[in-house]
Amino acid sequence: MSTSLFRIYAKPSSSTTVLLSWMLFIAGISSYLYVADQRHKANAEERVTPTVAQMAHGMYDAVMKPAEEDETSSEEVSGFQRLRNSMLWKDTVATSRRFIISMLLLLPAVLLGLHMSLFPYVGAFFLRFILFFDKIVALSLLPILFIAFGIDELSKIMLIVIGVTPTIVLDTFNLTNGVPNEQVVKAFTLGCDDFTVAYRVVLKQVWPRVLNSIRLNLKSVMLFLFAGEMIASTDGLAYRIALLRRHMGMDVIIPYVLWVALLLFLVDLSMRLVNRWLHPWFHEA
Repeated sequence: MSTSLFRIYAKPSSSTTVLLSWMLFIAGISSYLYVADQRHKANAEERVTPTVAQMAHGMYDAVMKPAEEDETSSEEVSGFQRLRNSMLWKDTVATSRRFIISMLLLLPAVLLGLHMSLFPYVGAFFLRFILFFDKIVALSLLPILFIAFGIDELSKIMLIVIGVTPTIVLDTFNLTNGVPNEQVVKAFTLGCDDFTVAYRVVLKQVWPRVLNSIRLNLKSVMLFLFAGEMIASTDGLAYRIALLRRHMGMDVIIPYVLWVALLLFLVDLSMRLVNRWLHPWFHEA
């Protein structure tokens, strides 16, 4: 029975699949609760491993109360207005705005990679430079970006674009190279011109894989965004985490980290669903 668990063609039942998929979550949560309980028994003032009740209280304050740097109003406001003025809402909106702008600025990278692969002169002009630029550690450019663009929004967005764009360009370039040349020749024999082949034949084939590549780089996008927010910002999820770190506010830091993970999971899930809806023939993890 034990050997059947490690067979290539073994097929667990649906109930077994659900159970196995949650086992690591249960083990991690149980381990944390046990460690937190032991540490609080040894020290009632323990702040590194807050209890569930402490994290719930800290998250309630983040959701329903404004940030310390904002002026509080003594007027009675509705629950929705309190939520709109809360620390979590303010930080989430600020980070989401930077994230969405950066993702939109990655789309030209897809077209550049496509043109580099299909048009030899474009490839000869850009390829060597992109290969070299891809090896530059983006975080090492952060001081230069702050000097050149200041510490406002532009420098943070440029850090993300510089850090992720070369990867998307080269991935699109390689995916386009993988399209069989016979399909390009066949399109020309049917009367297509160069740009029709590029956009109607090749791009439609590589686009779902490019979306998948962008989806797999979501964590890199958030990493560069967090680096910029932690160093120079007055709002944002990473700014709040860095600010709370000075006061050992783990009762809010841990929920904030889980909130970021949930947001990225939802973005990832949305991209997968959209990709599956637009390209039902595409099956890739």
